Amino acid sequence: MTAPTAMTPERAPSGPIGPLMALLGFALYATHDVLIRILGETYSVFQIMFYMGLLSFPLLVVILIRDPEPGTLRAVHPWWSLARTACVVASAGGAFYAFTVLPLAQVYAVLFASPLLITLLAIPMLGERVGLHRGLAVVVGLCGVLVVLQPGAAPLGPGHVAALVSAMTAAMNGVIVRKIGRDERAAVLLLYPMLANVIVMAMLLPAVYVPMQLGDLALVGVIATLALIAMTLTIGAYRRAEAALVAPMQYSQIIWAALYGALLFGEAPKRATVVGATLIIASGLYIVFRESRRNVSANRPVQQTRMRNESVSAPRPIVMEELEPMPENSGS
Repeated sequence: MTAPTAMTPERAPSGPIGPLMALLGFALYATHDVLIRILGETYSVFQIMFYMGLLSFPLLVVILIRDPEPGTLRAVHPWWSLARTACVVASAGGAFYAFTVLPLAQVYAVLFASPLLITLLAIPMLGERVGLHRGLAVVVGLCGVLVVLQPGAAPLGPGHVAALVSAMTAAMNGVIVRKIGRDERAAVLLLYPMLANVIVMAMLLPAVYVPMQLGDLALVGVIATLALIAMTLTIGAYRRAEAALVAPMQYSQIIWAALYGALLFGEAPKRATVVGATLIIASGLYIVFRESRRNVSANRPVQQTRMRNESVSAPRPIVMEELEPMPENSGS
């Protein structure tokens, strides 16, 4: 995988290939998350993340060797790069922990709020405008999050907080990438989160370490491999089809969550989770499809920010087609 060096002027129609690649990629991501849930029954999330990051270094070395871009590994925007690195590690850690303590479908419902938060964050951070229609869609989606969490009616635990933190930091990460992605080398955007993950988790490891069986260590390798394959598929999907066709495929993970939850963990989605997820997904789809209408607005923060952010176990190259210049006309 080499980092792209130029924008592709027009994306040729792919028929069903792009969306099908996305469906398969997100199915692998869902399987990746289930395996984290299984390992999390025995090991701390910190230990899992440490080994995933460690096993990913050979991938990073290959990416760095094949990177054709000249320059150093010094960040052009060090403070934004530091903030993004913190967001990547926090997002992955929050999601991993939430998957180990909450029903899968509930975690996905909360994580699906990321596109809504991207829409909001694009206003102060990117200077984009969001008009009445998308503003109302964001409100509806955030109401869906409240329906899922049921504050006051059901006790909220650390898992719920972790899922919310993951959604917020994932959105922040995506917006920062749009802000600095054209200036930073893809290698820089890949390297810092992986290094930070290994260093931070190594510092926390002595407090939570449990000797890991060889089979479980191999399972960590399987998780990292699934993330790599899923990342490759989703990158290919975005290159072959419009974001309006690919981005909604992420919501298929809720189906996998329900299926895996029922078969492996005896979980049945609660009514509040189903209703809340429906509101979140409907609002997210509305925003994506409205942004796809070129005669409505040139401000497209969600379409121009990939909805599944990179994992510390298999970070993705930045696809430069998505990092378009920020338009100045009004939003909708």
